[in-house]
Amino acid sequence: MPAYRLFFNLLALLLLLPPLYLTYHLNGPWLWRWSGPAGWFVNGLALLAIALFYWTLRYYDSGEFIGLKQWRKRLESVEDQEHFHLSPIHRFVRHPWYFLALVLIWSRDMNLPFLLTAIVITLYFWIGSRLEESKLMAYHGSLYQRYRERVPGLLPLPWRYLSKEEAEEFKRDAERG
Repeated sequence: MPAYRLFFNLLALLLLLPPLYLTYHLNGPWLWRWSGPAGWFVNGLALLAIALFYWTLRYYDSGEFIGLKQWRKRLESVEDQEHFHLSPIHRFVRHPWYFLALVLIWSRDMNLPFLLTAIVITLYFWIGSRLEESKLMAYHGSLYQRYRERVPGLLPLPWRYLSKEEAEEFKRDAERG
């Protein structure tokens, strides 16, 4: 069990390499290429996604996420060691890293191999978010259910988000247990 998460992440990384290799080494006709103002806009979105990803890193325990913490401490449990917490971007979307990755993927020039890879990765994120949701429901119960009802999963919606005050209330409820 201590190596479960570390092994899972290494396997996921290794399984990602073949499709990435094929995506960038197979040629196909361009389905679309961003240029002019649209190109500047999508490249700006991609840079913003990268910057937000790096900014959100400080809100996660990267040792636990990767699995090194569980390995070092020889933890026998598969449960997350962290408690329920919200980063500022979690006010707008429940799975910010998936969302930012989707922005990055879909803001690129697209040929057929890249489109197929983008679709598969999008499906992977959608299925993965569903699996993660059931895990989070089991760990955090009604608190996560309330959060889930208020904040969208993969794509932010302008009418569904938490105010700063609501996010603080969720944090207080999590601390109370």
